[in-house]
Amino acid sequence: MANTFSKEERVAFEMMTEGFEDALVLSRNVNVFNSDSTQMERSNDTIWRPAPYILNSVDGAPGTDIGALYQDATQLSVPATLGFSKTAPWTLNASELRDALQENRLGDAAKQRIASDINIAVMNVAAAQGTVVVARPLAAAGYDDVAECDAVFNEQGIPMGARYLALSSRDYNGMASNLAARQTMNQKPTNAYERSYVGPVAGFETYKMDYANRIAVGAGTYTADTTGGNVDTVPASTVATVNGQNNVDNRTQNLTTTSNTGVVAGDCITIAGINSVHHITKQDTGQLKTFRVISVTSGTVLVISPQIVTASTTPTDAELQYKNCELVSTSGTAACTKLNIAAAAINPFWHKDAIELMPGRYAGDTDGATMLRYTSEQGIELTLTKQFEIDTRVTKYRLDTFFGVTMCAPEMAGIVLFGQT
Repeated sequence: MANTFSKEERVAFEMMTEGFEDALVLSRNVNVFNSDSTQMERSNDTIWRPAPYILNSVDGAPGTDIGALYQDATQLSVPATLGFSKTAPWTLNASELRDALQENRLGDAAKQRIASDINIAVMNVAAAQGTVVVARPLAAAGYDDVAECDAVFNEQGIPMGARYLALSSRDYNGMASNLAARQTMNQKPTNAYERSYVGPVAGFETYKMDYANRIAVGAGTYTADTTGGNVDTVPASTVATVNGQNNVDNRTQNLTTTSNTGVVAGDCITIAGINSVHHITKQDTGQLKTFRVISVTSGTVLVISPQIVTASTTPTDAELQYKNCELVSTSGTAACTKLNIAAAAINPFWHKDAIELMPGRYAGDTDGATMLRYTSEQGIELTLTKQFEIDTRVTKYRLDTFFGVTMCAPEMAGIVLFGQT
């Protein structure tokens, strides 16, 4: 049958999928949620996924009455969408199909492209929505650069382990050059010199990207309003509407400024007088909190991430739990300083709990075609569909996947920018 896969084609598909898992370099290092297909269809492919909890502690020694100290647990959540539908299509005519290796070669090319699409989706989310910004004045030079990422994560209470850093090829090789020059580490300098291999550094698993987003020079100067809700956001699980309680996305907030001329999405800023704190202990780190511009709403309103939660005025339990900033200046206005002062490659780093991959699944109705399915260890599905056209003697093939990538915790991810002088 023209629309039936031959034994050779089935073997070729199995061989193709064997290398697919290894090609998912970045997606292997994020959390995975396998959704229910029926539920996703009925919710327009969007559901709400929980963000990490944070709770406070009290003195609970024997004999201490804590009856009045119980806190309301506030479960924050974020919308997660199956937003990526990727396909690699190709055709082979009856003449080309005389070479059995054609399908193998094209299948491998399709697999590489689909795996790249998934890796790029993970990288794009980390690069665009990670809010911890490490701006280094010089080119990538080695251990100290990664150690700064480690220090910032530690100061803000991001869990140890499961930390990852993806570097552009040039920045990665700059790291390797530094390590190759060291003489005190067994085997590490040799690997760095011979293979340009960095490996684990300062608590991060490092990866070399063959693609990287870039950030432009930040333009314009502006001042932020640091009064009221601008610097005292109250996190909430839901908000009351005419239709009942609706979920709230707490990853962003509006920030009123004097002027947004020249500001673009992706810009990295600090706000004078607003420091970061340890997410668990709430201790002031003494370092300015970094923010990302998500969008420009008007000439005087920006959407930034993360929210500024200072718990400064009669705080609720939610504010005390999710406090992420210390307001050390109460002048009412504060200068915004751009950190992306030179064009550079964006090197994302993240904790595994920051990002979630959500595999999807298509229905199997092929109606005149035939389909093979493969599911990876992470639950990512590949489908290979084949259909023969008798009029042209051309066989159509398409390799498909369906998935979503969600930033669940923007403060557990960030970017490194080199050459910021």
